[in-house]
Amino acid sequence: MAVTKAEKERAHVVIVDDDEEVRTALRELILSVGLDATCFASTRDLLAADLPRRPGCMILDVRMPGSSGLDLQNLLAAKGDAPPIIFLTGHGDIPMSVTAMKAGAVDFLTKPVRDQTLLDAVTAAIEMDIASRQTHQIMQKHIDRLETLTPRERQVLREVALGRLNKQIAFDFGISEVTVKLHRSNVMRKMEATSVGDLIRAWESLPPDLREACAA
Repeated sequence: MAVTKAEKERAHVVIVDDDEEVRTALRELILSVGLDATCFASTRDLLAADLPRRPGCMILDVRMPGSSGLDLQNLLAAKGDAPPIIFLTGHGDIPMSVTAMKAGAVDFLTKPVRDQTLLDAVTAAIEMDIASRQTHQIMQKHIDRLETLTPRERQVLREVALGRLNKQIAFDFGISEVTVKLHRSNVMRKMEATSVGDLIRAWESLPPDLREACAA
């Protein structure tokens, strides 16, 4: 059966806890507010699964047989594939919570937890994930457009984004202002910018290493 666009975009909460009763209760709570939920008894089971790429978050226990929730957080962060994470544990302490929060956890909650407290954390995590995905999509769009520019057009893009005037760019590059205007026009068209403001926002959305490469 084909998966619809609405289903792809529906928020998905992943629950990892070695306690079956806890997993069941959390899943029922998440389903009760119209979200999808998938449960795993261990980090190993999660890593072996083929999960859909959808907006959402993870609810992780800290201490489990095998790899801990903190281990999973570090692994996903190293892979650059970490969704927002909420830790829910009966064995937490202050140093552990500090470690988790410094590594980017949305919240660190202790069992038992009020339903609304957990749902509020889930809502915040999902909103963070949606915003992050939107930012990434915008960045990727501008990266794709950047790749259509010639090396000289990339240099001009950088200079324009830094507020340089046409005559200053022409002097630095040893070319005429007419040529600079031509490059600038091409940059605006290829980057699909309708104003210098649009161009600057596109430039600022690019990763620092790509911006640095435009100076070459």
